[in-house]
Amino acid sequence: MIGQHRLQRLGPRTLRGRLALIALATSVLWIAVLTTVFNVALDRRLHGQADEVLRTRAEAVAATVDARPDGRLAVSEPTEDQALDAGVWIYEGGRAIELPPNVPPALQRQADALAGHGTRFAETTSPSATRFYALPVAALPATGGGGGGAGQAGTVVTSVSLDPYNSTADSALAGSIALSLVLLGGVYLLTRLVVRRALRPVGDMSAQAAEWSKAGVAERFGEGGRPAELVSLAANLDELLDRLAAVLRHEQRQAADISHELRTPLARITAETEWLARRPRTADEQRASHEAIASAAATMGRICETLLSEARTRTGQTPGSCDVLALARELARRGTDGPPRTPLIEVRGGPATAGVSTALAERILSPLLDNARRYAAHTVVIECAAVTGTVRVTVADDGSGVPVEFKDSLFEPGRRATPGDGHDGAGLGLALARRLARAAGGDIALDAGHAGARFTVTLPAG
Repeated sequence: MIGQHRLQRLGPRTLRGRLALIALATSVLWIAVLTTVFNVALDRRLHGQADEVLRTRAEAVAATVDARPDGRLAVSEPTEDQALDAGVWIYEGGRAIELPPNVPPALQRQADALAGHGTRFAETTSPSATRFYALPVAALPATGGGGGGAGQAGTVVTSVSLDPYNSTADSALAGSIALSLVLLGGVYLLTRLVVRRALRPVGDMSAQAAEWSKAGVAERFGEGGRPAELVSLAANLDELLDRLAAVLRHEQRQAADISHELRTPLARITAETEWLARRPRTADEQRASHEAIASAAATMGRICETLLSEARTRTGQTPGSCDVLALARELARRGTDGPPRTPLIEVRGGPATAGVSTALAERILSPLLDNARRYAAHTVVIECAAVTGTVRVTVADDGSGVPVEFKDSLFEPGRRATPGDGHDGAGLGLALARRLARAAGGDIALDAGHAGARFTVTLPAG
């Protein structure tokens, strides 16, 4: 692990450098394979050409050699035979009757070893790389009653220096290595250039993000004519920025809600405290002031608990799914376990799965069901339906409905239609339910055309 970590530190630190190094390594592998195959094939081809030269010369010399009936060889000396005499031996049996001039002893010994042993190739490296070829000269058939067959009367041995062929192979190897190095250098530089151009949109996106972080402008990447992969990345980043912006807006709204909702009971406490301190009060007046202070403090506690509960629900929210119909039946069962005057709760509809957790769906539906039970005359109806891409839940009651003058401020935190109805709520139930629904990708709306009060909850399908 330590060695691998060190190698990683020694390698390129940029993505462009790593991609260029990978392309270079791949090119090295393939060029090495191709260079090896080329040079091996060239070496075989050159040796084949040398063998062909040896055969041709041996056959040409053998054409000038005739076997006599007595077993001797007769050599016809053609004119201008210097080319044939170079590197050529003619043996009669094992005795050389013609041999090249000034032949080194090592080559002479190799030629002597080939005489009389049929068709053979041989090669020596001393004093220089030389290849030999031995071609038998057939004897005439024996005459008389012996019936013996023809044998080998002599041998023609030819030789050729391999130095020119080896020089050609070495030159080809050196040239191919030089060409490979030039090609690898070009591949590396070209790869870096191509990768740089390919990653330029990423650098532009990074620069844009850095600029936006300084200015605090609510900008988004959009498509911008980028490649398909970067379009997907930009879309994901835009979605992340949208979520972060929503979180910031939520925090700002929550701070404003806390400030707004706590201002009234805090002002009440301050006023009552000042009123008590200015002059002596009767016992009834003091008791009334104390009760007002306690009521305002209790209201502040409920407001804080409600808002903090919403924050904990949002931050602890985990993805999940919920069987809305089963949840509605469970909430209806809980709602009927009350006093005898509790209205009847009916659950209708078919299976519908929402893409939110059960706990979150319950926090969204519970305030609507509580309001419906509180204001219904006889019946509350919960209806669930799966619509394309969404789940729709309606909570309706047969009560008097929402007052017309209150409909515009129905979902505002801390607002209640009838503050004197004996209900001790803080007026945050509907506001909290809508906020949770919108945070989950849905919404809550009031159906103004219904006789009583009917709310429609829309949630994403799971």
